Amino acid sequence: MNREEEARWADRLIAGDPSAFRELVEAYQRKVYGLAFEMTRNHADAEDISQITFMKIHKAIGTLKPGYGLSTWIYQITHNAALDHLRKRPFYPKEAAASPAHALPFDEPSDPAPRPEQTVEAACLRRRIDEALDKFSERERAVFVLRHYHDLKVREIAQTLGVSLGTVKSYLFRSIQKLQKELDGAVPCLGQGDRP
Repeated sequence: MNREEEARWADRLIAGDPSAFRELVEAYQRKVYGLAFEMTRNHADAEDISQITFMKIHKAIGTLKPGYGLSTWIYQITHNAALDHLRKRPFYPKEAAASPAHALPFDEPSDPAPRPEQTVEAACLRRRIDEALDKFSERERAVFVLRHYHDLKVREIAQTLGVSLGTVKSYLFRSIQKLQKELDGAVPCLGQGDRP
């Protein structure tokens, strides 16, 4: 969706068009859930945060500023709701695998009929990335997920998190370095015991 389409959609929301809000929920529910899950690593928490996020969006539609990207605004509300949720829970259980309710780039192989070793390799890589993300700070994880899973631009991430462009670039650089270090030190996914 381009900026003009987002702006028209935002205008409909601000005007109180009920179908515009329904469309927003349908278009963003997987993305909101995905970001919430990546931040909390817990299915139930991600579902709660998704509901809270859409309630906050509905209440805050009047505060949406013309020219401010709709998706950036939604990600900002989701991120803040997830942080609020995490602050209320000093300990939260982590789930070993992503929920099938949302899809991220590593969840689905691009080959329509993948070979068994490709499926094992993709699942193993996703598990290793998830394990590495668990070692990131909340801010590093948020920046990485917004950039690489949700394809936001650096400027949009800066707006979402309320930080400078330089800060986002620094977090991206650090998170990529950490991820490379974690993956470089790992045993290849298809070792002797992993072959299908």
